[in-house]
Amino acid sequence: MKKIIDAHHHLWQYNNREFGWIDESMSVLRNNFSMEDFRKETAFASEVKSIVVQARQSLEETEWLLSLSESDNTIAGVVGWVPLRSPVIRDHLDRMKNRGGLTGVRHVIQDEPDRDFMLRNDFNNGVSALKDFNLTYDILVKEKQLPETVAFVKKHGNQPFVIDHIAKPDIKNRSFDYWARYMGELASFPNVSCKLSGLVTEADWTKWSPEDLKPYIERMLELFSPRRLMFGSDWPVCLVAGGYEKWFKTLDSFLSELSESEREGIYSGNAAEFYGV
Repeated sequence: MKKIIDAHHHLWQYNNREFGWIDESMSVLRNNFSMEDFRKETAFASEVKSIVVQARQSLEETEWLLSLSESDNTIAGVVGWVPLRSPVIRDHLDRMKNRGGLTGVRHVIQDEPDRDFMLRNDFNNGVSALKDFNLTYDILVKEKQLPETVAFVKKHGNQPFVIDHIAKPDIKNRSFDYWARYMGELASFPNVSCKLSGLVTEADWTKWSPEDLKPYIERMLELFSPRRLMFGSDWPVCLVAGGYEKWFKTLDSFLSELSESEREGIYSGNAAEFYGV
């Protein structure tokens, strides 16, 4: 593969307070992760650019990621967090966008206790503002939130969306039909793309095999076609289930029968077009 744009990875400076979701089973993640670490992890590939995605819901983190992007050419774009429910959301977006580097926005909807959070008027008002700033939106949900996700997407016909981690199906317990039904509905919206990322951490971390992932990857290719899919590592989170190169090679084996242009699209072109980088 000549060129890769990793459409989904994180950076952080670890502390217990802000990363409470990292429990004992994920102790490998209780470290700092920098762009230098990222480049070491991707040394097996010839040319890698990346989209860095927020991990904390703070403007401070978004500012930090934008600062890193200003001095690091490996970072092609930043998907940050902004307070979408704020009545002055446009002021926040204007300030962040003027700094350069911000390509999209994400909110950690998967952890919201309110099942209807993404249908709130104030949240949707914020999302409606994104297109005026040429910003995409990353949808982070679990499969149980897919019915609400369909209703949410219907509200924003012109907003570019990408679903992170194929909506986190319960691969470990082989949940499939419910997930596939709603992913089919989401695929019917031409403004919705999807990241082939996060699959290994939804499977059994220590025992997963490529066969466990196969039906999900095949269904994504069927529903979205290679044109609306993009590769993401979800590094460093993927370290709990085998690491970057293992996931990359596993996915690549499933994509080997695609045409060269289709593979280039998934590994770089689609992300470049979606995020405008």
